[in-house]
Amino acid sequence: MPVSKWNKEQGEWNAEPVVKDEPVPGAPMGLDPDNLGRDDEVNRMGTARVARLITEFAAPSIVGMLVNGAYNIIDSIFLGSALHEVGQAAVTAANPIMIVFLAISMLIGNGGNALSALRMGEGDRQGAERSLGNTVTLSVIFSVLVAVLAFVPPCINGLLSISGTTAEVWDYTKTFIQIISSGFILQCIGMGVNNFIRTAGRPNRALGTMVVGAVVCVIFNYLFVIILGWGIAGSASATLMGQAASCVCVLWFFIKTPNVSLKLRRRHLPLEGRTVRMVLSLGFASFAVQAAAAVVNFVLNNLLVNYGAQNPLGQEAALASIGVVSRIALFTVFPLIGVAVAIQPILGYNYGARLFKRVRTTLFEGMAGATMIAVVMWAAVHLWPNQIVSAFGIVNQELVDFTVFALKIQLALLPFVGFQIVGSNYFQATGQPIKSAFLSLTRQVLFLIPMYLFLPEILPQIMPHTTSLDALYFAVPVADFLAIFTTLIFMVWEMRRMKKLESGELQAAEF
Repeated sequence: MPVSKWNKEQGEWNAEPVVKDEPVPGAPMGLDPDNLGRDDEVNRMGTARVARLITEFAAPSIVGMLVNGAYNIIDSIFLGSALHEVGQAAVTAANPIMIVFLAISMLIGNGGNALSALRMGEGDRQGAERSLGNTVTLSVIFSVLVAVLAFVPPCINGLLSISGTTAEVWDYTKTFIQIISSGFILQCIGMGVNNFIRTAGRPNRALGTMVVGAVVCVIFNYLFVIILGWGIAGSASATLMGQAASCVCVLWFFIKTPNVSLKLRRRHLPLEGRTVRMVLSLGFASFAVQAAAAVVNFVLNNLLVNYGAQNPLGQEAALASIGVVSRIALFTVFPLIGVAVAIQPILGYNYGARLFKRVRTTLFEGMAGATMIAVVMWAAVHLWPNQIVSAFGIVNQELVDFTVFALKIQLALLPFVGFQIVGSNYFQATGQPIKSAFLSLTRQVLFLIPMYLFLPEILPQIMPHTTSLDALYFAVPVADFLAIFTTLIFMVWEMRRMKKLESGELQAAEF
């Protein structure tokens, strides 16, 4: 079948027929006639209609993020049913440490995927596959470190202490963390490397690997926690079973599936200095978001223990209630992160290919989609708050009322959060990790932690009917507002820079 030939001087395809077995030198992504089918899956990111691409990539990505977030929700629901407030308190105490694990997996996975997408757009298939191989190797190295440190008493006991773990739930939380850490490699591959499947042009396959894991997690949670009564240990083990299922599916795709745009090859597993630096640099923004979230959770848990002791609710009830609010809030944000993750390869490919008009279109349509989803999630929380809270095993009516009110306040600005998340992720996708990291840290560190520390002292004086415990959930919308405003300033400046790139007044940086 005749194909077009790549013209180096003109930088475009000519309509000259080429013999099928003749290589096509200099083509994007090292194309040759035998690879045209699989390369079309990737190259359409620079040619297909943007709205169609976003819809195709976003739908499985959103569902995938919800599925990924469901692991924490599944554990909470089953443990809430079995152990009630004590189970919720244990999961809340473990949450900051779990977020640290997530931060490490995103540092490697998101960074490697962002670099791979940029290399794809530049036409460097070898560079894209080297990014994949080095990401897998880094995942193994970090997983071994995490597994070892989790069983070193000073390390695990120190983490439990700063996470606000009370004596009543200490052993439960320690067991949960140690079991999860022993299989950390499963999370790194099943979630982090999963992102590469989208960059390879197979978003539905990426979703499938995550759905399989979530279904397996639900099945084994029911078996281990409800049927066998294994409690915390059973829930943690069920999580590992789900992550293992996803991990196997991801590796199978890159090793065994024929005609895919990216392959996991042995020669790309040895670490290469420049690739590792770029992976960690581009992944730092995602790491910063999650690491900051971990710091926030460490601070929040300790404040909950402190102010909970001064409140009639008590420490464990305060941990359980605000812990549930935080998990629901995180779950509502996952679809927005899903949009940001979905458009990342489209942004990266077109930015790498210097198609700046498509970059801008992708950004704006991604923001619009994330905002619409955020409005729907906000409405659901306000329509069925009692049903949502009760699903987590909170049965005390006073605690249910407190949790519902806290949930509504904490998610007050959710409709605008999609703009902030997509905006900060844009800079990561286009090779500007410092800006992305800064915007990601504004809400979690620069704004939210100060609000947590100072608002409990100030709010009761301004609003006498509120308590210091109430101030902890009022802090979130204040931080959201400040973060959204800061992102708006950055995006206005970036759009001006984009205009200069399009006109040729400014040259895009090399990666």
